[in-house]
Amino acid sequence: MPSTLATAVHSELLIRKSRFIGCVEPVADRPAALLRVAALRTLHPGAAHVCWALLAGGASAAVDDGEPGGTAGRPMLEVLRHQDLDGVLATVVRYFGGVKLGAGGLVRAYTDAVAQALLGADKRPLQRLQTLRCVLPYALEGWLRRELDAAGAGTLQVSHGMHVELQFSLPEGDAAALRRRLDDGGQGRLVWVAPSD
Repeated sequence: MPSTLATAVHSELLIRKSRFIGCVEPVADRPAALLRVAALRTLHPGAAHVCWALLAGGASAAVDDGEPGGTAGRPMLEVLRHQDLDGVLATVVRYFGGVKLGAGGLVRAYTDAVAQALLGADKRPLQRLQTLRCVLPYALEGWLRRELDAAGAGTLQVSHGMHVELQFSLPEGDAAALRRRLDDGGQGRLVWVAPSD
């Protein structure tokens, strides 16, 4: 089962006068990762490279940021995959120290910066959420909200028209049982519809 991280964890390596500042952190998606990388570029204007790798929701990215192709982003991504992580961004900021490391040295440096940060990481099992949406009479809205609160489901959207339409999410493993309980308690007055985007 894939894991994610509870919080950001940092590492720092000094290799032949080059400084490698690594970070692994939970990130929801690519737009959030791009914002984080842009913030690092602002925070480290004198850095030679800001390399990064992302695994989030099945999407992946590996960016060498000017390092020789395949020596930074891809090795960082492989570390994340090897640890069975998802929803995680790995970044390494490099300050060049004037000594070239060669392709093998770069791969080791970027891999080690990410791996060292992961040693101190608090990994958490990744919970996949399922979104459900139903239409119901106004008379059942209070009951449904209490049931959802008791089940730990998060309300995403509510609209009031001729009927109440409510969209919510909860862990995939709990969805089928909650739906059966709601069908029984609602006595056939809940209508399930496809979730909206």
